[in-house]
Amino acid sequence: MSDCPLAIEVLPKPLQKHADEKAPLPLRLMGAKGLVPAVAAPDLVTLLYMLAFDPEGEVRETATRTAAGLPDKMYGVALRAEGVRGPVLDWLADRFAGKEQATELLLLNPSTLDETVARLAPVVSRPLVEIIRQNELRLLRHDEIIRGLCQNPNALASTIDGACDFCVRNGLLLLDVPQLVEAHKRVHGVDPTAQPPAEEETAAKLMSEYRDELAVEKADGEQRGTETPEDSTRKLNMTQRIIKMSVSQKIKLATLGNHEARTLLLRDSNKLVCMAAVTSPRITDGEILGLANSRTVNTDVLRYIYSNREFTRTYVVKATLVRNPKVPLPTALKLMFTLQEKDIKELARDRNVPQTIQSQAKAFMMKKEQAAKSNMDKK
Repeated sequence: MSDCPLAIEVLPKPLQKHADEKAPLPLRLMGAKGLVPAVAAPDLVTLLYMLAFDPEGEVRETATRTAAGLPDKMYGVALRAEGVRGPVLDWLADRFAGKEQATELLLLNPSTLDETVARLAPVVSRPLVEIIRQNELRLLRHDEIIRGLCQNPNALASTIDGACDFCVRNGLLLLDVPQLVEAHKRVHGVDPTAQPPAEEETAAKLMSEYRDELAVEKADGEQRGTETPEDSTRKLNMTQRIIKMSVSQKIKLATLGNHEARTLLLRDSNKLVCMAAVTSPRITDGEILGLANSRTVNTDVLRYIYSNREFTRTYVVKATLVRNPKVPLPTALKLMFTLQEKDIKELARDRNVPQTIQSQAKAFMMKKEQAAKSNMDKK
């Protein structure tokens, strides 16, 4: 679809023919009506979203109508799924605007865009306000969420006070939000509007200056394969500036920043900062693999990786997690038994892996050898 934010390749191959604007109209209408056989709920909602951008009005209207009328069981599975893209969830938020259960699932899904949560924050019911308030990472990462909560007439005053106090303690202050100004008075005992606030180190300013420095180096032909004294100075400067940042600005930097910034943030003592870095949309597969192998990584970061099916579908990540002694043994053993035989054989010989992993790998290989020998004897 020419106007669709998602590429057609995000769909499984059998479904792509239903979303291709060059496909026959009956085929696209079949997809828009949800009549594709044996399709998983997450793939179906993605297909309907893409067909909502179809050049043919009938297809667009049918896809939108089908999405709004999905049965509870179908949309429940789709809205819980980790792999559904943020724009799809944002589109579904409008389709299910009157369904409390659907909106709750959207708010609980980590793949839901912060912008979507901010749009819902001023209008959701009181129970859903509590769900938004509990996601502290989102509150600090996206200013418009706390703005929206403060405008919500259904929210309890105690909930808003608690959210604002938390934000202020972690360095977030929006002078145009009265509830945050009052929270600053409660927490710090001073009126932030009485005097100009001190200039704060911000994520946007840091990354803007960093990009400018790199652009100058590139223009001067100073790109080098090895680290130079200038590179070391810049890294030290970035480290010093990040240390001075408030928690809320560090969390924003986790979203805006590059690999270098994320590496520093993943070592932060604050769990929210570490989690903001590992959940950054800019993080690469290579970074995830490095974290899966790390013996010093924050335990919450590691738990996020081994609990995420998208990551453990990558074989090398799964094999690396099995070898990491920080991964709980039940999880490591579960992953180990999904490895290829040659890798389990290596684990049986590897003295650097946890002893239980090595002994279970040995027992597995011994059982395999005995079974093979038994089969040979029968022949």
